[in-house]
Amino acid sequence: MNLGELDITVIGGGIGGLSCALALRQRGARVTVLEQAQAITEVGAGIQVSPNGLRVIEALGVGPALAQRSVQARAVSLRNGSTGAEVARLDLTRLPADQRYFFVHRADLVDLLSAAARDQGVAVRLLQRVDTVIPGPRPRVVLATGDHRDTDLVIGADGIHSAVRPVLNTAQKPFFTGQVAWRCIVPNSTGHPPHARVHMGPGRHMVTYPLRDGAMLNVVAVEERAAWAAESWSQRDDADNLRKAFAGFDAEVHQILSQAEAPGVWGLFRHPVAAHWQGQGLALLGDAAHPTLPFLAQGANMAMEDAWVLADALSQAADMGTGLAAYQQRRKARVTRVIDAASKNARNYHLSPGPIRFAAHTALGLLSRVSPGQMLARFDWLYGHDVTKAA
Repeated sequence: MNLGELDITVIGGGIGGLSCALALRQRGARVTVLEQAQAITEVGAGIQVSPNGLRVIEALGVGPALAQRSVQARAVSLRNGSTGAEVARLDLTRLPADQRYFFVHRADLVDLLSAAARDQGVAVRLLQRVDTVIPGPRPRVVLATGDHRDTDLVIGADGIHSAVRPVLNTAQKPFFTGQVAWRCIVPNSTGHPPHARVHMGPGRHMVTYPLRDGAMLNVVAVEERAAWAAESWSQRDDADNLRKAFAGFDAEVHQILSQAEAPGVWGLFRHPVAAHWQGQGLALLGDAAHPTLPFLAQGANMAMEDAWVLADALSQAADMGTGLAAYQQRRKARVTRVIDAASKNARNYHLSPGPIRFAAHTALGLLSRVSPGQMLARFDWLYGHDVTKAA
């Protein structure tokens, strides 16, 4: 299929949408990105770019630029929240030479992808709030202003509140997981190393890792509770609520949280994987197709994998319908496995003191000390996957 003959519209100027636009443009397509904000920016804080996601970034030509604006990770450290003692370690220095792991500010990655997309000739249009998407051989995107755009393919990279997903799927309500998350960025006043530290406690955990040459710390904290919060990345909370939730944790956690100001807060909801990711000139990628809980650090990585596979599947197919069907077939089993693994991590991080937690922590600690290579090999299925080479 000659993508040079296609005019493609991508809804959403985030990591997934921009990656998809770049991948399609590399194959000759004319691509327009519609973003509802007044500037291409990214709310939020840090993300972890694991080796599987980095391969897509490198294939898109922005690998060196990412390395300059990020911190290379050396380990994932699981820690006892109350004492600060390390329970187990995933030694990322043991990764193969072609697999690197980075911590990067979301805004920096979006900035790199946006600049690369524009340089490649992708048209990025701001203040484009989508009202309706009409499927068909020439699908139509109707904007809130009443203007419309007819195109050959519409790709919904517009997140959990996607305008495209309900066109392809019947509405399904997400359910509250009983967990609420806070996030913020604070100065790195503790000399935090280039590790992702998971501070684990009963019914809660906190993840910290450095950003921007180690000067800052990204903080994501999760608490199990009955009172739910809205599923919104713009809602703010009193920092004292965050500090109270982790009052029983060790001194390092207290020092980090003492610097928090107006953290973001949002409820964690489980969304089913969409049954239909494509059809009638439409496609979904990233959270629009398969939202995941943030317990395996794979949301952005999965969106980037989707972006590459969608462009690749279209370029290899004889026609659009075949290419879109191949895209879903190549991706669905993998993202389902990732989502399930992330959900299990939440339970493992929140174990209460007792024989189950003791046994789990003892086994992990023994494995990481006696056989660190085997500990890392448990993630081969995730980090070793390379969509840029897979047929």
